[in-house]
Amino acid sequence: MSARFDGTIALITGATSGIGKATALSLAAGGAHVLVVGRDPARGEAVVAAIRDGGGTAHYLPADLRTADSARLLARQAVQTGGGRVDILVNNAGIAPVGPTADMTEAEIDIALAVNVKVPFVLVGEIAPGMAERGKGAIVNVGTMVAEFGLAGMAIYGASKAALNLLTKAWAAEFGPRGVRVNSVNPGPTHTEGTARISAMQDQLAAHAPAGRAASAGEIASAIAYLASDDASYVNGAVVPVDGGRTAS
Repeated sequence: MSARFDGTIALITGATSGIGKATALSLAAGGAHVLVVGRDPARGEAVVAAIRDGGGTAHYLPADLRTADSARLLARQAVQTGGGRVDILVNNAGIAPVGPTADMTEAEIDIALAVNVKVPFVLVGEIAPGMAERGKGAIVNVGTMVAEFGLAGMAIYGASKAALNLLTKAWAAEFGPRGVRVNSVNPGPTHTEGTARISAMQDQLAAHAPAGRAASAGEIASAIAYLASDDASYVNGAVVPVDGGRTAS
């Protein structure tokens, strides 16, 4: 294990699979005490077991992050479990309703905005002030490349993540002067357990990027880990595309 994150408490939402799981394993390997957040206890405990088997430290915190109250409760539990603080917050949990605008239901619109915008907003409001008091902290938001350009069928998903990108910059301006860095990564198509059913569509999207392929969860996690680490000490308010060059071409 490296010492990149030694002594830090890292809270990662949506950490029971995919990008979140890969990020949890990466930060734990760097010495962080990882708080694994997700809805499924079996998957959550499996991630915790994998981290502990590798010599790391982790705890599972169950949460169904759809409301402001659920976010506030999670923040309190995380601070308590972390011994009074959270040093790194990764807002990875998200929902991606796909379909024509005319077919999108009010419930689908509401849940996308709740999970992708409201919950990160509340978590930052609960956790960032403590970081600011201590004079140090890192927040990484996980967006999507379709927050940067229009794609048919992904209007509400892209719009919600575009809002998160703007929040990233606003939070950097708000908390940056007191030592808190807030950045975002915008992944391109990424192969995970959750996206297996749409792997063909992902490969088709990825073919338009210079890289010509979809990413692995670990490749996205590496970018998140960089932004969460002191290696990125002068990076604040950045929205980093991790999309194989798609938005650059």
